[in-house]
Amino acid sequence: MNAVRMYTTQVCPYCLRAKALLKQRGVDTIDEIRVDLDPAERDRMIELTGRRTVPQIFIGDTHVGGCDDLIELDRSGSLAPLLQRS
Repeated sequence: MNAVRMYTTQVCPYCLRAKALLKQRGVDTIDEIRVDLDPAERDRMIELTGRRTVPQIFIGDTHVGGCDDLIELDRSGSLAPLLQRS
């Protein structure tokens, strides 16, 4: 299974929703990077994605986007193959 990395904050409901969906799809481990604890990580997130909001989700080297993007990817049937790709 591809590694999942997610930029998050502690109280973000969209982060919680995205993590729940990923766990439902079989993801055991999420590399969670808390941008509320480390401003340098927020800067890195913005540099990588061009976005300021959390969550920002990466599956392998692919930037999926935020929670709504993840949900749409799942609805379209494209999430499972992306998670399985190595």
